[in-house]
Amino acid sequence: MIKPMITADEIIEFWFSAPMNQHWFKSTPEIDGLIRQKYEAVWREALAGKSDIQNTWKQTPQGCLALIILFDQFPLNMFRAEPESFATESRSIELTLYGIAQAYDQQIAESQLSFFYMPLMHSERLEHQELSVDMFERAGLKNNIRFAKHHREIIRRFGRFPHRNAILGRQSTEAERVYLNSKDAFSG
Repeated sequence: MIKPMITADEIIEFWFSAPMNQHWFKSTPEIDGLIRQKYEAVWREALAGKSDIQNTWKQTPQGCLALIILFDQFPLNMFRAEPESFATESRSIELTLYGIAQAYDQQIAESQLSFFYMPLMHSERLEHQELSVDMFERAGLKNNIRFAKHHREIIRRFGRFPHRNAILGRQSTEAERVYLNSKDAFSG
């Protein structure tokens, strides 16, 4: 196994740093490029199973959170508007479910907890969306609850996120096209 050059603590420190947190939901091409430069290699190693970070990092709450960020958030930046941006979404969901089962979410700082649950909000499975709303409500993360409910309603309505269709090469239904052209459309 290749030893990772990046540590879980480095990912946590980077993602939650004061300059970075201003770009969580308003990234720039420069920020996307920086994340790709710093973390694409470790993401690819973990994706290919060439690194044991998945087995070692997931043994602690902070390590599990770092993996969730690596598999859920970083690809959205590194591969913006490309199919690869969703390549490790299922792994991040599995890690979130694993972490909840281990009660890691009870040990994560409230300021970091929303990213622990976020893969559930990104899932196109309704049961994950229901759990997302439940977890955000239980944690009292009021700023995230309305977004979790909004995501859930999109999945209830369409069974998927229509804004991903073009990126993933999926054909949009007429109802999805109407929605995507409306003022209420969610664009990701």
